[in-house]
Amino acid sequence: MPLIHYTTCPVCQSAELEPALQAKDHTVSHESFAIWQCRQCTLRFTQDVPDAASIGAYYRSEEYISHSNTNKGLVNRLYHMVRRQTLSDKYRLIASATRKRQGKLLDIGAGTGAFVAYMQEEGWEVTGLEPDETAREHAVTDHRVQLLNMDHLFYLSPDSFDAITLWHVMEHVHDLHPYVEQLKTLVRRNGRIFIAVPNYTCYDARVYGEAWAAYDVPRHLYHFSPEAMETLLDGHGLQLQYSQPMWYDAIYISMLSEKYRGGGSMVRAVANGVSSNARAFVDKSKCSSLIYVVAK
Repeated sequence: MPLIHYTTCPVCQSAELEPALQAKDHTVSHESFAIWQCRQCTLRFTQDVPDAASIGAYYRSEEYISHSNTNKGLVNRLYHMVRRQTLSDKYRLIASATRKRQGKLLDIGAGTGAFVAYMQEEGWEVTGLEPDETAREHAVTDHRVQLLNMDHLFYLSPDSFDAITLWHVMEHVHDLHPYVEQLKTLVRRNGRIFIAVPNYTCYDARVYGEAWAAYDVPRHLYHFSPEAMETLLDGHGLQLQYSQPMWYDAIYISMLSEKYRGGGSMVRAVANGVSSNARAFVDKSKCSSLIYVVAK
């Protein structure tokens, strides 16, 4: 299997790299992967990761909720319980940031189509892209929405979208810089790009260490800090307007992390998630996941 070994940082191209920790794939292969860190921009990244043609096998699991829409297990059931609220929160954020109640939206990595369906209900014209065939099939059966293959990304018309959303997608993208450049091409001058990613500088990441579920190796190629994300955006002439905490993620990720660590205490997981959010309430750059609102 071809592996990618980085000798320079995937974001800033610095050669000042160092090992940070080892993390295990708890979802599919149960293999261990090294996570390295850039001393310049503070990006962490999965070292010796399978290339784009080989990584598909690591997504083949009924427990991978973004592709299967599974309700199996307590954590996934809770995920579905709060999803309607998070969809509403995302709609309000997009309407506020774009100053539009309706418009044209591109959702990249649309999963099983729940967000696409919700935004269509709110009157938005939505194009949804999703690389996984199984997820696209679930989008039709579960939400009656038709998603397109990711190949369409580079054939869409420039300056076409008022909003482009990537909900926990950027960390999966092999061709990072061409991808970001295409986002810049597709968004309108007064439009906004919304990029949600985990934040390894949060409190729950410190608590769980190598068992922190949001490392999700090898599917997560990059592990962003706020500094690393801003460096990536600056490199493409994009402006970070502000960041928005994703409060539910701290608890959801803590529940998964507790399971991975072998403890299984949901009470402790919730306590750790709440503690993480309390710290992020004081300093939102420490939230477990952040949405970065970006403009040209």
